[in-house]
Amino acid sequence: MKDVIRGRCRCGRLKLSVPGRPMLTMACHCTGCQSMTASAFSLSALFRAEDVSIDLGETQIGGLHGAQRHHFCAHCLTWAFTRPEGMDGFVNVRTPILEGVADMAPFIETYTSERLPWLRIPAARSFERFPAPSDFPRLLAEYAAQNA
Repeated sequence: MKDVIRGRCRCGRLKLSVPGRPMLTMACHCTGCQSMTASAFSLSALFRAEDVSIDLGETQIGGLHGAQRHHFCAHCLTWAFTRPEGMDGFVNVRTPILEGVADMAPFIETYTSERLPWLRIPAARSFERFPAPSDFPRLLAEYAAQNA
């Protein structure tokens, strides 16, 4: 049986769980993430969509209400996860809501072209925008090897 990672929003009315470890961890520096987090970047962990279970509560769509489906706690509006456009089989869970966040440093950073100039994080791989779909098999394999 795989370990289960649990997560919760700030108010505790939304709880979720995922089995095992993430497939990849990320930091995004785009100005959209900066606005949605009121911070310098957002953090997320990639999981298979079928592995993400909402155990309590409901979400509502927030952000731009577009193709990127950003899910927030329906009560306190904590950003919980994103269902990325064109990647329906995956969910980016916002790492800070998960237990064990100290063990989930970002492996990749995206949108470094919009990164605040004074910010540096210890990501192993950096991308000016978002990695090409063809990059993901290699990145997933590198992350899995590093976290075996």
